[in-house]
Amino acid sequence: PVLYSYFRSSCSWRVRIALALKGISYDLVPVNLIKDGGQQFSAEFKALNPMQQVPALKIDGITLSQSLAIINYLEETHPNPRLLPQDPKKRAQVRMIADHIVSGIQPLQNLSVLKQMGDKKMDWAQNCITSGFQALEQILQHTAGHYCVGDEVSMADLCLVPQVANAERFKVDMGPYPTICRINKALLELEAFKISHPSRQPDTPAELRA
Repeated sequence: PVLYSYFRSSCSWRVRIALALKGISYDLVPVNLIKDGGQQFSAEFKALNPMQQVPALKIDGITLSQSLAIINYLEETHPNPRLLPQDPKKRAQVRMIADHIVSGIQPLQNLSVLKQMGDKKMDWAQNCITSGFQALEQILQHTAGHYCVGDEVSMADLCLVPQVANAERFKVDMGPYPTICRINKALLELEAFKISHPSRQPDTPAELRA
């Protein structure tokens, strides 16, 4: 497999965690979203992913984009350890939390949107994340065990940790979200989350390396 990734991309980080959890080795091709006006806009990368976004994963003779589509494919082809619970209700909760982050928070504060916000981008990002986290904190109070849904790491957790990192980068006050903070801390102690961390990627700038 070949993963096209950017060290700081939360969508790429989700996929790196899934690959690490499932023990799938891969080659990483960095795509710098800022350098050269954004390497994702090159003709070469557009041919690979017409949406001009990371991540993209070449695997088993196909190229996949969209992090949840990639994670679902990995789940179906490498079912252990599972990232979706067997219980239908818990499985639905996992997907609900993942969608809450992937559709309801992250796209509103990603690079392409922030570029259009000019000098208001910090306020915009903080507001988007805060409103999303207020809802997420309430949801997790009903679903969480050790992790987002019960005591097994799931696709929801793969979405949570990168989003908390975004919140910290945009200086969101995490005080009102004790459940989110507790789960995030527990997940960051797991090896798959450590090795996939933005501070430990081949394209991480020297000053941001762990």
